[in-house]
Amino acid sequence: MVDFRGERRTNDTHVSTTDPEAKLMRRGWGQPAKLCFGAHALMDNRQGLCVDLQLTDARWSEPLTAVALLRRQRRKRIRPLTLGADKGYCSRALVRYLRENKIRPHIARIERRRTPGLDARTTRHASYRVSQRHRKRIEEIFGWLKTIAGMRKSRFVGLERTQLYAYFAASAYNLLRMSRLVPLPT
Repeated sequence: MVDFRGERRTNDTHVSTTDPEAKLMRRGWGQPAKLCFGAHALMDNRQGLCVDLQLTDARWSEPLTAVALLRRQRRKRIRPLTLGADKGYCSRALVRYLRENKIRPHIARIERRRTPGLDARTTRHASYRVSQRHRKRIEEIFGWLKTIAGMRKSRFVGLERTQLYAYFAASAYNLLRMSRLVPLPT
């Protein structure tokens, strides 16, 4: 038994006994670091369908994961015109990547931070405001995955197995969402 009281938690001192691939990750400022995986998703703004889902450990940052997801979509010959994201994705590198690939960055801005490429020429349009309103639907996906699909506490050991289950659960969510999108016959 080791007492870590008053010491900073690190991945060197805290290792999961059930899943050694889980790393310490904080959900937000002022929150404790917990052993878990991070989840990043691409969502279609029109219908609210989960297009792609990637589980990562704590070493991946949001902008890097977004670029990896977009490259995977590009290999499938899917080229989005816009990308809506929350404040965690507001970085110069991601905005530069989006601009180079002719994707309009509809990323939530952080107050008092200057991000080249994410200025009034992007944020003044009505499509930016609509995208910011619709991007909150991604929380429905994560909420469903955690509560209904049981991903709040994974039953699987390892990143690969958990990722496979996440694909399965996201597919089930999409099927349920599509059934609600089809108008009922009258």
